[in-house]
This record gives sequence, C-alpha cells and structure tokens, in this order.
Amino acid sequence: MKRKHLKTLLALHLLLMVYSMSGICSKLAANVPFLSFQFCLYYAAIIGLLGVYAIGWQQIIKRLPLTTAFSNKAVTVVWGIIWGAVFFQEPITIKKVIGAILIIAGVVLYARADATSGEEGSNHE
Repeated sequence: MKRKHLKTLLALHLLLMVYSMSGICSKLAANVPFLSFQFCLYYAAIIGLLGVYAIGWQQIIKRLPLTTAFSNKAVTVVWGIIWGAVFFQEPITIKKVIGAILIIAGVVLYARADATSGEEGSNHE
C-alpha cells in the first residue's frame, strides 16, 4: 500500500513538472511576434502540455485525496524558479530559496499530518 502511494506521489510531482513547463512556453511565446510560426508552435506546446496535465490530474485524484494532490501543487513555484534559472538565466536569490524551502516544508508537513491522521474512512489506498 505504501509503495503504491509513493508511486502515485512521484507521478504527481512529475505531472506538476510537466504543468510548470507550460510557463516556459508562455514566456517564449511572449518574445516572438503574435501569430508567427514560432508563436503558434509555442501555443500548441502549451495546449499539449496542459492537455497531458489535465488527463494526468484526473488519474492522480482517483488515487489520492484531492486535498493531498492539491496541496502538492504549490511545488510548481519551485519548478518555476528552476526553469527561470535554467532557460532564462534569471537569478536565484536568497528570497526565492527561502520561499522554495517554505513551500517544500509546507508540503512535507501536510503530507506527514495526512499520514498520521490515519485517513479513516478514506477509500484511497
């Protein structure tokens, strides 16, 4: 049971990474002329990424409580910091690092509280 739960959480985080990549395409699209071939390509990539995310999200919430899945969604901010540095050479400041640590700590604290509550009455195993 626990191994299955960990696999689902890993899948959730990979899915959130995919979701955060739509931001990369959005920023790239903003830097090219409207309705140019590149713009349309980036826009198509955004729609594709969000489509994959939407289908994946439905599968995740079948396997996890919605509160657990949604609380993990904050991790996309951390991915945004990483993608900004990797693709756009945006600086990673101490404030961003502190913010990322707070987000991760919040997700971990919620996950621990959720696990210790025993999830009585939950049909998500």
